[in-house]
Amino acid sequence: MSSLYREKSKIEVQRKKASVSAASNPTAATVKLYPRPSDRLNPKTINPFSDPLSQQSAFATAYAKREIPCRLFHGSVSHKLQWDQPPETIAFDPLLTTLAEGLRETKHPYTFVAKEGFKELLEVEDAAEKAVPLVPKVVPKLKAALAHSDVEVFERGLHALVQLSTVVGPAVNDHLKHLLTSLSKRLMDKRLKQLITGALQKLEQHGGKECLLIIKSKIPTYCSIYT
Repeated sequence: MSSLYREKSKIEVQRKKASVSAASNPTAATVKLYPRPSDRLNPKTINPFSDPLSQQSAFATAYAKREIPCRLFHGSVSHKLQWDQPPETIAFDPLLTTLAEGLRETKHPYTFVAKEGFKELLEVEDAAEKAVPLVPKVVPKLKAALAHSDVEVFERGLHALVQLSTVVGPAVNDHLKHLLTSLSKRLMDKRLKQLITGALQKLEQHGGKECLLIIKSKIPTYCSIYT
């Protein structure tokens, strides 16, 4: 019994020392001496309800306020967009610009909604007529996506640029110089070289000879599709 008593006394002394040390050193008070078993079972996770709208991106805020008239539909095989109304009946201004802004998102479902929404909006029958006046507003959003450090964001921006060029043709030419710097830098990446080259060929195809001159001025090593 005396041995058990001494052991208990020893533990009590250690607890008191720890309490005194914590009181004299507030920083040390926050350090746990022994991890609890529950720490492994319950790791810290991000609270999805902790971010107020003021801390979200413009696109995320617009999506939360239902200012973007489409939602992600979870299919059994693949995802798709579900529009509140047919895309051909929706005004492009400001939706096309908002979707282009969303190409910089890195979280689901924003990434899918922005990419697919931009694509489907440009596929409506009179897309060219609606999109041409908005090119000056859309290009800066594409430029931001192309300059992003995230490779997936860059790829979304590149695909969106090709889609826009396919619809509006030479209307992109006047703004192309602002976009080619990012493409030129990424050409050094072997993983992206073929993708970028293909995009440049599409831009030339839809932008014509003037587009070729612009591309060559920024990327001299580019070879025309007509040579």
